[in-house]
Amino acid sequence: MRTLPVALAFLCAATLSACGSTADGADAADVTETPAVAASPADAMWGRTFLSTSVTGSTIPGGGPLEVAFPERDHIAMSAGCNRGVSSVDLAGGTVKTGPIATTMMACPGDSAGADKWMTSLFEAQPAWTLAEDILTLSSADVTVTLADKKTAEPDRPVIGTTWVVESLMTPDAVVTSTALEATAPSLTIGQDGQATGSTGCNRFSGPVRVGDSTITFGKLATTRVACPDDVADVERAVLHVLDGEVTYTVDGPVMKLTRPDGTGLQLRGT
Repeated sequence: MRTLPVALAFLCAATLSACGSTADGADAADVTETPAVAASPADAMWGRTFLSTSVTGSTIPGGGPLEVAFPERDHIAMSAGCNRGVSSVDLAGGTVKTGPIATTMMACPGDSAGADKWMTSLFEAQPAWTLAEDILTLSSADVTVTLADKKTAEPDRPVIGTTWVVESLMTPDAVVTSTALEATAPSLTIGQDGQATGSTGCNRFSGPVRVGDSTITFGKLATTRVACPDDVADVERAVLHVLDGEVTYTVDGPVMKLTRPDGTGLQLRGT
């Protein structure tokens, strides 16, 4: 009977898979390997935004461009020059299958009023998609859209040295424009010398400015004293209200937004 422990020890030494342990102390019988998950072609889409560079077939009302973003896995956002739509998305099988598309409800002028219907019709058709490096192609029976990665097509403009033209005024509740704003085109340039110069749409201005990582601080701006028509004077007051003190800024390609703590701001486009 005394030879039994020795025999068991010899048996374990000969069959480690049954009696042994792994280096980290786990029983060998409990160790399993997780199979590698093959990468999906769609993985290259998540986190990227694309802008249309050409459209064959049914063209975008108002000229677009079509912007298609995949902000995170299984989500899509899009705009064709009017309202912005968002939805879930399934890219399996080489087609774009969205869920119901929810859009903003802004009224859009001129031909761009038809851009939303064009956009939703494209995605309701479940277009085929292909991605070759930075070029995304969407194809349905009626239209083929070629899009380029936004970082390549429209890199961020530098805050300093770019001439920025005011496109719209921001309130806490809306983004608005007007005939007076479009006609007068207020502008802003921040120089390497720490000076801000530009136009309110009626008067010229200049003054000190400091640019940080996410904020711009405007000092006291000196302006000329030309009398402005009432509608232009309203634009001037709105512009000077924003260009006063510290504002938060963001740059997305050619567009910069300046936002005050009270929610008012300017949307500008670099030229």
